[in-house]
Amino acid sequence: MLQPLLLALRQIPDPAFRRPLFFGALGALAGLAGLAWLSAWGLGAVAGGEGWLANAAAAAGVVLVAVAAWWLFIPLLLAVAGLFLDGVAEAVERRHYPALPPPQGASTAVQAWGAAVMAAKLVGLTLILLPLSLLLPVVGVVLLWAVAAIFLGDGLFEGVALRRMERASADALRRQRRLAIWGLGGVLALLAAVPVANLLVPVLGTAAMTHLLHRRI
Repeated sequence: MLQPLLLALRQIPDPAFRRPLFFGALGALAGLAGLAWLSAWGLGAVAGGEGWLANAAAAAGVVLVAVAAWWLFIPLLLAVAGLFLDGVAEAVERRHYPALPPPQGASTAVQAWGAAVMAAKLVGLTLILLPLSLLLPVVGVVLLWAVAAIFLGDGLFEGVALRRMERASADALRRQRRLAIWGLGGVLALLAAVPVANLLVPVLGTAAMTHLLHRRI
């Protein structure tokens, strides 16, 4: 599990990693800004739309979204970066596995759709678990981390596997390497909790999962 991650870290300066990093971060920040505005507007409208109560409700909405953003940033980042992650996998294969034939699996559009679906599921489960993390901080945070680990691991591995094989074969290989995939997903989920470093999660995860796909772990 550590070897794919270390190999991915060494390739971070690769120019092919910059585009998904930039557009993923930009899209995620825009999504969070829109969510903050909608929350503030919605709570202000519920409170009556005018006066100190509306202003307090709007402020509460911004605070609530700021807390949620800690966990929602990564799925939003993945949804946008998923449009560009094919180039990351291609760069890893070009550098480390040059003998591979051209990929003949799913198209870039299918991979991007898979990343968007994974991000939507992760957002939904995160929103469900957020109240628990406020009521029972330790239990809630552990559950949020476990959910993020599983979805990040499965989703990123599926994305790189579908470039090379049909879905049935990708699913079979994912089940076979589940522990390594979830372990790597757990490390990525921890990294996702670190500001600035969390920007690396999509590209780092895609690169590491590409190594996991092609190596015997």
